[in-house]
Amino acid sequence: MKRTRFGARDRLSRDAAELQRLAIGLSESGGRLEDSFWEGRLAELVQGLIQSGAEDDLTTAMDRLFESHPRAHDELANMVESMAETQSLEVGGQLHDLQLFAAPILAWSRYAIPAGPLGASSLEPLKVQLGAHVFAAQTRLALVDYLFSPDQLPRSFCDTWQLTRSLGEQALAGTDLHLDTRGLPETNRFLSDVRYLIGVALVPKGQPLFRWNEPDGSKDEALTAWVKQGSPSLAPLLTGCAYQPLLADAYHSACRHADRSSRPYAVKASVAFLQTTLGLLPEEMRAVIAPCYDQRLEEYRIGLAPRDRDNAVFHGVVWALLGAEDEHSDVAGQIDTTLRECGLKDIVSLDHHLPMEFCDDCGAPFFPTPEGELVHAEMPEQADPMPQTLH
Repeated sequence: MKRTRFGARDRLSRDAAELQRLAIGLSESGGRLEDSFWEGRLAELVQGLIQSGAEDDLTTAMDRLFESHPRAHDELANMVESMAETQSLEVGGQLHDLQLFAAPILAWSRYAIPAGPLGASSLEPLKVQLGAHVFAAQTRLALVDYLFSPDQLPRSFCDTWQLTRSLGEQALAGTDLHLDTRGLPETNRFLSDVRYLIGVALVPKGQPLFRWNEPDGSKDEALTAWVKQGSPSLAPLLTGCAYQPLLADAYHSACRHADRSSRPYAVKASVAFLQTTLGLLPEEMRAVIAPCYDQRLEEYRIGLAPRDRDNAVFHGVVWALLGAEDEHSDVAGQIDTTLRECGLKDIVSLDHHLPMEFCDDCGAPFFPTPEGELVHAEMPEQADPMPQTLH
């Protein structure tokens, strides 16, 4: 998941300037003892700013460091994320750690992918399966009673901290968090998208948090067990959908992993959709991969159509760049590999620098033809109407 950065103000506040100083100090530290010194002071300042709602100071400092000192930016971003998604609580005289987590689910459907409130009959079996296969033995879990779309996740670090705090109170009480859905944004409709279960894990300080932290655990085994045992509990939540559960993890890490995994999943879902809707076999399809630029390379767009329809695009996929990816990364190679895994053989990779063009009427992105022209994705008239973009 890209780390949110907003435009910097002309003048730094005292707190934002101090955040920069501490983050640079940490990034230039030469040993563990010095690391602890800088980390302690940085954590104290970040925690105070998050608790007071000073989101602007945090994002302004990160924005400045992103341009001038990338390593310090990463140190500060890691600290801000950590302070937003973790807390310490005293329970019965013993310190406990609280970790906000996300359990992403990749899904696609010809119908709307569900998002919305979850009842107790859904939450309890999900907590049982997460507790049995993903989290360590001594953890206590609390979930939000809502299946989130990406549009509905917390929009700021301060909002994330508030959610962590609220869930922590529920974990102490042995209950789940009822979400007030008033004011939640509507879910955008895409053929392929991500849904999130959000919760917290409460564990005695110093004890294993995840199943793979235990001596006999591993991430691969945890994922296999979660997919096998958790999928039946997810099925009623995703009626009419094909879906793929991902491994639950610390909140920001899980969201970034979901962003990366959703790109090849969207390509595979698009091929499957054309195959089931139009009866097109993968070897009868053609894919065109094109890099699209604003001031720099922002994303790749993939146009899909039958091999005998040179100037048409039936469906399109946007493959956004994430993290440190840029024009020097072999992103086109990753897309090519994904398409070939789907069974496509006719793949055209364009070298043109194409603009990021959108339809003036509906706002949908345009997708490339083999000639390098960007056109509107249009399904044939006999096919059922569907969203034209996969995310």
